[in-house]
Amino acid sequence: MTTSAASARLVATLTAPLDRDRDAAYAPSVLRWPDRRLLIQRGDFEAVAVDLDDPSAPRTRFPAPWPRRFGTFTVAPGGDLAVFAGVHSVRAVDPAGAVRWEVRHGCWEGGCRILHESFEEYADSRSHVYADSGSAVFSADGTLVWAHVRGPLATAGPDPEALDEWLVIDAADGRVLGRADAETVAAGSEHVPHPDPAQMGLSVGEGQDGAPLLWGRWDGSELSVEHFGEEERILTSVSPTGEHFLTVAHDLDSLALHRVSDGAVVAELDAADAVPRHPDADPDDFDADDVMWDYECGFVDKETAISSTDQEEEYGPVRHWLLDVSGMRPAGQVAYPFPVSGTPTALGDGTWYTVSGSGDAVHLWALDS
Repeated sequence: MTTSAASARLVATLTAPLDRDRDAAYAPSVLRWPDRRLLIQRGDFEAVAVDLDDPSAPRTRFPAPWPRRFGTFTVAPGGDLAVFAGVHSVRAVDPAGAVRWEVRHGCWEGGCRILHESFEEYADSRSHVYADSGSAVFSADGTLVWAHVRGPLATAGPDPEALDEWLVIDAADGRVLGRADAETVAAGSEHVPHPDPAQMGLSVGEGQDGAPLLWGRWDGSELSVEHFGEEERILTSVSPTGEHFLTVAHDLDSLALHRVSDGAVVAELDAADAVPRHPDADPDDFDADDVMWDYECGFVDKETAISSTDQEEEYGPVRHWLLDVSGMRPAGQVAYPFPVSGTPTALGDGTWYTVSGSGDAVHLWALDS
């Protein structure tokens, strides 16, 4: 059980492009591709992208087709196109607000079987505010959009028995190039990109029913899908080399390193074996002995990962942990020059970031050599 420390060095502090109070915005986050990083943020009326490596560059603003609570969004590597994965469609919007393309699908509100043509049809429906959701992301080269949607597609006609579908879409014109039955009933999902544009990971949340992990491969004509982890592991990160991925158990008790080729577990690390109880916890609080990982665990680089422990705010400062991924061994607790909040998100290029407690800034970190 490790108690050693690894010092973090502040690389940069980036101000959130939207004011969370004024613009009713979520906290910012970072998208990374092999040759570009974007700071992005979603408000009720617009989404914004900023070149993380050139903060002085103009901010790109995309008018939002619906308020933020009605789905998720992503931005192309070139920063010139935003894709909004909503309740009834996946829509690509340029900075002028023009719709480049749209793929309509079944409604994510569980009791609704309508193939909506517009957001306005359910804008005032309370049940749709709490609809389930899918997700979408661009491939590493920006040519494809991978989208997890509620079936059926509008072009296929209504089917009350349709399950969720996984789509490969041409990012240029919105043509659905490939589709597969995801065999999930999602409450939410998150794509985890692979360096190879023809591969993609998908982590699906089904509430207490499980956490299916899907791996997709696109050969140019067909989308093939494999299910890994027996619906009990949450995909969190793919290595910079593309050879491995990381997962956390649905009950948060262990982290695992897997081979991409077949999903097999290479090494595993239990929280109870790696992390001591929080030093500021009351000695009589026996719940503090039940240490759990958080939902974030990612590759800082090909040899090192970073994670955090869950539900510790009541005891004191949040704790982040470095891991040697070769054998999933603990490498030390991260020591910061000032208190940080929340979970760390690794970028795979030797850095990771944290978001300020107020959500108005992103702190970019690297190991202090």
